[in-house]
Amino acid sequence: MRINKLTYLVAGLFCATTASHAQEILSKSDAVSIALEYNFDIRAASNDLKISENSAKITNSGYLPNVSGTAGTNRSRVNSEITFANDSTGLNRGVTSSSSNASLNLDYTVFDGFGRKYDYKRLQENYNLSQIEARSIMENTMVNLFVAYYEIARLTENELNQKETLDISRERWLRAKYSFEFGQNSQLDILNAEVDYNTDSINYLTIVQQLKNEKRNLNLLLGRDVSVDFSVDTLLTFDEVNYQALEVSAREKNAALNIEQGLLRNSQYNIKVTNSAIIPKIGINSSYGWNNNQFAPGNFSSQATSTSLNIGATLTWNIFDGGRSNVQRQNSKLAMENQQINLERTRLDLERQVQNAWTVYQTALFVMKAEEKNLQTNHRNFDRSKEQYGFGLITSIEFRQAQFNLLTANLNFNQAKYSAKIAELELLRLSGTILDAKF
Repeated sequence: MRINKLTYLVAGLFCATTASHAQEILSKSDAVSIALEYNFDIRAASNDLKISENSAKITNSGYLPNVSGTAGTNRSRVNSEITFANDSTGLNRGVTSSSSNASLNLDYTVFDGFGRKYDYKRLQENYNLSQIEARSIMENTMVNLFVAYYEIARLTENELNQKETLDISRERWLRAKYSFEFGQNSQLDILNAEVDYNTDSINYLTIVQQLKNEKRNLNLLLGRDVSVDFSVDTLLTFDEVNYQALEVSAREKNAALNIEQGLLRNSQYNIKVTNSAIIPKIGINSSYGWNNNQFAPGNFSSQATSTSLNIGATLTWNIFDGGRSNVQRQNSKLAMENQQINLERTRLDLERQVQNAWTVYQTALFVMKAEEKNLQTNHRNFDRSKEQYGFGLITSIEFRQAQFNLLTANLNFNQAKYSAKIAELELLRLSGTILDAKF
């Protein structure tokens, strides 16, 4: 009864898995398109890039003049008593007067010691850095995407291999039962076959569960409903990777190195901005004003209106500010030296990563080919053992060992080929070409 329940459970999961395989295949190109549009990190990076783009516009540079306008009005109500020269008096109650004014003001810095120029260059460089950082996020997302995709592909193939092993174990268990009924073997053969069938069933269920979990992980990475079911393309192709071309591309396009180079340019701009503090600055200003006054009765005049136009220029020179600007210049130079150190370290570290990744890739290719040959050998050994077991020339234990060896060889080959592909992805990421690669 115990094994029957397990059989029903495995059969039910197999049916569900078969239905899953009938789902629409998520191709590699479709996965990339979905991730580029809906992945959470990429969407956030896109917004950051737009913020940086807005900040780098000419309207945020200080190059344009400042124009402001003001306007106002006042109204008063006055009670007054007037004494004339003949000692007579007059009383005015509720006498009103009002005044209105408006002005338009313009301020413009004609020359600020080139600080504005390099501030603007720094803003543009920040936008360039944001573009590189967004590319870096996209590259890392692509690596994570395909690591998850290939893990699903590996588990899909492992599931099929484990299912074949499970079918063989079930057939062996049934054969042991029939042989026992006809008196051709012992109860021990049935028990051994049952134990192996249970073990294979558990392994199969474990792979099915891992496969479901990995699909949910990939759905999350794609930024879509985690319950969406799908199948993946298990076909693998390997590109011809040239080490010399890889090195050249890495020095030109690697995102981490490009970011450090951009930060160095910014630190150079910072020095020039701080140097501008000791250079005289020239500015101009202009204003146009209008005033209108309505006087209360009893004044010499009842109304006065005036307009004015003012134009001026200013020269500002920071002769001595207590040494603050000098400290800023010294610190900016030291910061640039630190950035040069960071750039040198990043360049050397990139060289190390490329060499390590190349070694890993070459080793992975060798292991894949070795495991493929090992799989072919185990296939021949299993076919021969199956034939001999059918004729009763070997024991069930020997047959089980051949079966186990074949399954292990299949699993090892799957692991090896997908590990080699992931090693190739890392090379493409380091070289800055993964977004242009075809999968």
